[in-house]
Amino acid sequence: MKALRIGVARFRFAAALAFILIAIALGTGRAEQVLPDTSGFSSEALARIRSYMRHEVAARNIPGAVLLIQQHGRPVLFEVFGVRDIDSQRPMTADTIFRFYSLSKAVTSAAAMMLVDDGRLSLDDPLSKYIPAFANAKVAVERNDGNGNTVLVYEPLARPITIKDLLRHTSGLTYGFYGDSPVRKIYAASGLFERDFDNALFAERIAKLPLAEQPGTVWDYGHSTDVLGRVVEVVSGQSLFQFEKQRLLDPLGMNETAFYLADDTKRSRVAEPLPADRFRAPVAGLDDPILPRRWESGGAGMIGTIGDYARFAQMMLNGGTLDDRRYLKGETVALMTSDQIGPETKIARDQFYFPGENSGFGLGFAVRTSVPAQTPSWPTGEYRWGGAGGAFFFIDPKGDMFTICMMQAPSQSERIRIELKTLIYEALNR
Repeated sequence: MKALRIGVARFRFAAALAFILIAIALGTGRAEQVLPDTSGFSSEALARIRSYMRHEVAARNIPGAVLLIQQHGRPVLFEVFGVRDIDSQRPMTADTIFRFYSLSKAVTSAAAMMLVDDGRLSLDDPLSKYIPAFANAKVAVERNDGNGNTVLVYEPLARPITIKDLLRHTSGLTYGFYGDSPVRKIYAASGLFERDFDNALFAERIAKLPLAEQPGTVWDYGHSTDVLGRVVEVVSGQSLFQFEKQRLLDPLGMNETAFYLADDTKRSRVAEPLPADRFRAPVAGLDDPILPRRWESGGAGMIGTIGDYARFAQMMLNGGTLDDRRYLKGETVALMTSDQIGPETKIARDQFYFPGENSGFGLGFAVRTSVPAQTPSWPTGEYRWGGAGGAFFFIDPKGDMFTICMMQAPSQSERIRIELKTLIYEALNR
């Protein structure tokens, strides 16, 4: 009996210690006891989620992951799985550093909207007000030359690109690393990423390339948020990282979030994909977001930990506040997380419409507008995004909860996101 009591005491101490570590990992800055609140969830279903993630590791689909489900401001499930790196076999830990890739877009969008709240930037402002080279932008249109040949014709803008276009991906700016349209091929062959460049030079270069569509007509996923990062610089008079660090990252306690790994002693904390899942070519112009460079890619360049991103997600879920500090107006968050490309806008969706047929797009996030037939438990109003490296998040205002899954598994991310989200909503007691 005495041995049993000692065992129980040790278990309780270990559990308390684990959640003290969770408090630190989630960036509270305080070594306090943060006990999980699982009252809204089935414990058996949470066990199935853990089992699912362990299976993904055991099946060698992913090397490892860190998963956080948080509701009502408290962790429901916060667990590490597998290893950071299959070669070194370093175990996954809560402070593992991940390549955010397109999770960067949400942070840059929030930074821009802070300037809107300040009255220093307007959604209706023409982009050329801040980057004059875009006043001369042209749209590449395929035409028949009369001899049966398809040629590209460059047409003037029907209307200027606006800041709102950058936020909702309707600027006509595209990517050159996927797809094979004539304009995407031009981007890929343009030398856009030659040598070591900064945001100012990047904006100068891309302003010389044709747009894929007229502004405000088609959702086209591309370099819009990178250009938005340059707008933040012009308006603030600071580099993108300086502004984000001063106004967003440092106040939130996102101390590990940056545009490259400045401290080489932290290199062993970086998560790596399986060898077969590693990118063989640059993604969105980035060889590797871990490596030092001058370009601060607002669309894909950030790195950081799950604890850092959890602080950002909780701030958004709270309607722009965290720890008695306001970062964004409540109405600004509501605007960002509501559909801005609905049927009334007549904005078309290109063949690579990543949000999917049951979602629109806000100002930096995909927004669920209807429930997919095959996943009836998913809520409307949920907003989300994911990165090319495999990390993803979704925020559910109705359920007062969010989930972040950090992993470096590009080929598995979409499947795991769907399966994991389904398991999570099946676990809710409602």
